[in-house]
Amino acid sequence: MLTLVLIGLLGGLITAVSPCILPVLPVVFLAGGPGNESPPSATAGSEGPAGAEREGGALLETVPAASPRNRRPYAVVAGLVLSFGFFTLLGVTIISALGLPQDILRYVGLSLLVLIGLGLIFPPVERLLEKPFARIPQRQVNKEGSAFVLGLGLGLLYVPCAGPVLAAITVAGARGEINADIVALTLSVAVGTAIPLLLFALAGRRVAERVAAFRTRARRLRIAAGILMILLAFALAFDATTALQKALPDYTAAAQKQVEDSETARQKLSGLYDDSNKDLARCEDGVNELRSCGAAPPLAGIAKWLNTPGGSPVDLASLRGRVVLIDFWTYSCINCRRSLPHVEAWDRAYRDEGLTVIGVHSPEFAFEKDAGNVADQARKLGVTYPVALDNDLDTWNGYRNRFWPAKYLIDAQGTVRYFTFGEGRYAQTENLIRDLLEQADPKVRLPSATGLDSDRLTEGRTPETYLSTTRIRGYTGTPELVGDKATGYAFPADGVPLNRLSLAGTWTAAYERFTAGPDARLAFTYRARNANLVLAGEGNVTVLVDGRQTRTLRIHGAPTLYRLTDDGTARQAELELRLTPGLQAFAFTFG
Repeated sequence: MLTLVLIGLLGGLITAVSPCILPVLPVVFLAGGPGNESPPSATAGSEGPAGAEREGGALLETVPAASPRNRRPYAVVAGLVLSFGFFTLLGVTIISALGLPQDILRYVGLSLLVLIGLGLIFPPVERLLEKPFARIPQRQVNKEGSAFVLGLGLGLLYVPCAGPVLAAITVAGARGEINADIVALTLSVAVGTAIPLLLFALAGRRVAERVAAFRTRARRLRIAAGILMILLAFALAFDATTALQKALPDYTAAAQKQVEDSETARQKLSGLYDDSNKDLARCEDGVNELRSCGAAPPLAGIAKWLNTPGGSPVDLASLRGRVVLIDFWTYSCINCRRSLPHVEAWDRAYRDEGLTVIGVHSPEFAFEKDAGNVADQARKLGVTYPVALDNDLDTWNGYRNRFWPAKYLIDAQGTVRYFTFGEGRYAQTENLIRDLLEQADPKVRLPSATGLDSDRLTEGRTPETYLSTTRIRGYTGTPELVGDKATGYAFPADGVPLNRLSLAGTWTAAYERFTAGPDARLAFTYRARNANLVLAGEGNVTVLVDGRQTRTLRIHGAPTLYRLTDDGTARQAELELRLTPGLQAFAFTFG
C-alpha cells in the first residue's frame, strides 16, 4: 500500500502543476486573501496591546500582518480536497443511482463558482453562503464558509485534470469496488493535489496582508476577484480555456509517464480492479506463444445474449473441454469490422473441432447499447456465433481490456493462454488456436488453415477520429469547438492539413456526436484506402474527393457505418462532405 500511496501522492502533485489547472490558479491565489472587506485589524481598544482605536474610529495599531485568523487558504483547499476525493471516488455511482446527467457535477461546480463570485461583489450573498456554517462551534468558522464552498466548487472543476491514477479510481468507484487500497490511493492523490494549491493560496494571503495596495483597496479587489471568478465559470462552461491549454506545452507529460505509466504503477493500478483476474497482468499483448495468464474471468453483467437458443446465457464453466475465443468488439468500429471475417472464418473452420467463439459486444456509444441495433448489424456482418451485450462494460473490465478489437484465447481447462489487442496477428492467432485444439484432443484432425493472411499494415494510415467535444483530435478551423450550442464555423483559408478535419456552416458539437445545421460541411484530409463515417438521421450526404463529387449517400435510421470512399490502394485525399441539416455524425474510421 505504501507504494500505491506514493504513486497517488506523486500523481496528485504532477496534476496540480499541469497545464490543465492553470485557469483556476488565479482564483486560488485571490481566494487566499482576507475574507472580509477590510484588512485584518483589532476592533476595540479593549482588545489589548494587539490593537486599539481612537474615539473617532481611526486605526492606531493593526493586528500583526501574519494574524492566523485568516484561515481562508486552508478552507479553500480543504473544500477542494473533500470534493475532489469524494466525487472522484463516488461521483459516477451517485449520478447513476439518481439517474442524473453525466455532466451534472461539472455544472454544480460552475454554479458554485458563480455564487462565490457574486458573494465577493455583493456581501449579502456571501453572508447567505456562510449561514449554513454559522452554527458550527468553532471560532470564526462561519467567516470561512464561503471559502470552503469555493473549494468544493473548484474540486468539482478540478477532477477532470488527471491521468491513469484518477482513471483507476473512477473505474473502481463506478463498479462499486471500493476497498482500503482505493481509499488510500484517493486520499493520497487528494493530498498530493492539495500541497501545491495550498502553497499558492498561502502566497495569495501573504500578498494580501503585506502589500499596502491590497489592504487599502480591499473592497475593489474583492469585486475584481468576484468578476474574475464569474468570467472563469463562463470560460470553463464554454470551453474558452482550451485555446490557452493547447498553446502551452505539456511540460508534465514526461513526469506523468515516469510516475503514472511506469511498470510499477501499471502493476499496482491494475491490481485494484479485481483480485479474481490479477494473473492477467502477468501476460503480454500479442506474444507469439501460449502462456498461463490465470483463470478466465466469468462473462458478467451481460444485458442480453444473441445467437443462442432462446437467448439463453453461455457459461464459461460449461465449456470445459473446448477451446474458447472471446472477441471484444463493437459494431460501428471499422477495426472490429476488418477483424470479423477472420473470427467468422475460424468459427466455421474449427467449431466442429472443439472451438467456441463468443463475441462480447462492449459499446463505445449509447446507441450501441440497443439490442435491436446490435442484432441487425450482427446479421448484416455475418456474425452467427453467440454475442453477449456487455452494456455496462462489466466483462470488459473483468478482462482488463482497453481496446477494440481484442481477442482472448482460453484453453480446455478454462485458463487464459493468450491475448492480442487491435488488428493484425491473424495468422499467429490462428496457429495458437490450432495448438490449443491439439492439446485439448491429440487425436483431432484439423482442416487446413483458413489462409486469410491480410495482417493489414496500418503505418501511415489516418487514425480513427471521434466527432466528440472531448475525444476529437486533429480539429482545425475557426472558431474553436463550442459544446452543445449551434455555432457557425469556417474552413481554414490555407486548406486542411493531413490527418486534420475542419467544419464549415452551422454545427452543434456535443460529447457523443456532431449534428449538422444549415449549410453544414466537413473537410478531412486523410491517407487510407477508404474512409468511413458513422451517421444517423434522415437526409443526404454529398461526398467530394479532391474537389470532385463522387457520390451521394442516402442516410436513413439508426446510427450505422457508411462507406464514403473506396480505392484499391492507400492514398492521400481531400474529403469534403455536405450534409442535410439534422444528420448526426459520430466517428470516422479508415481502412
